[in-house]
Amino acid sequence: QVQLVESGGGLVQAGGSLRLSCAASGSIFSINAMGWYRQAPGKQRELVATITSSKSTMYADSVKGRFTVSRDNAKHTVYLQMNSLIPEDTAVYYCNIQASTVALRRLYDYWGQGTQVTVSS
Repeated sequence: QVQLVESGGGLVQAGGSLRLSCAASGSIFSINAMGWYRQAPGKQRELVATITSSKSTMYADSVKGRFTVSRDNAKHTVYLQMNSLIPEDTAVYYCNIQASTVALRRLYDYWGQGTQVTVSS
């Protein structure tokens, strides 16, 4: 099994910054893509940013130029640096990884428990 533990959420004023972390643990054989999604109240979960195993990145238009996704393959950790935060960024942020385990050499999606990010105006 694979477990994901997120950290770094909180309350910040508009214009501020936060850094989210998501560490994967368990019997991991390999990790492919890693990324972040968010879900605001009353809205569907949406993609924020992804990063491949070769560290190619993709961002939602709404966060381009403000957010940066990165990963540390040795630590099985993905990060999301969020700068110039605006109230519209308020949401629960979930990390997602595509990973295979030692026992099952197939890629599955795994999700973190979510961390609240609140941006006040």
